[in-house]
Amino acid sequence: MSKDILVVDDEIGALTLIGIMLERGGFNVTKVKDGAEALGYLEHNNRPDLIILDVMMPGMSGIELCRTLRQRQDTSQTPVLILSARGDAESVMQGMEAGANDYLPKPILHHDLVTKVKSMLGDNGTGV
Repeated sequence: MSKDILVVDDEIGALTLIGIMLERGGFNVTKVKDGAEALGYLEHNNRPDLIILDVMMPGMSGIELCRTLRQRQDTSQTPVLILSARGDAESVMQGMEAGANDYLPKPILHHDLVTKVKSMLGDNGTGV
């Protein structure tokens, strides 16, 4: 059964590209453009298996959204991957302290993203 991934990024190009990469990797992808839309989606839909966040978004940043997700009962244990153009040590530390399970810098290659997502979801490549 395909895993469901929620991708949150305000840049339409990045959102589209990440979605294509993940869909080609065999995942079901829902794309939203900001933190408010992500929280609205979570209120009315089943919890995704993984959430991917951008850091720099208008309104609620990815860091703030990650903290909010960790405080919610329904998403407190959902794996969170932050993808961001900000790859400096301080930004990575902020993401991890907010509760992200992992943090990868953009741009990211298709293989690297799919491999990381599969790893976070416990898929060892055997399909089991």
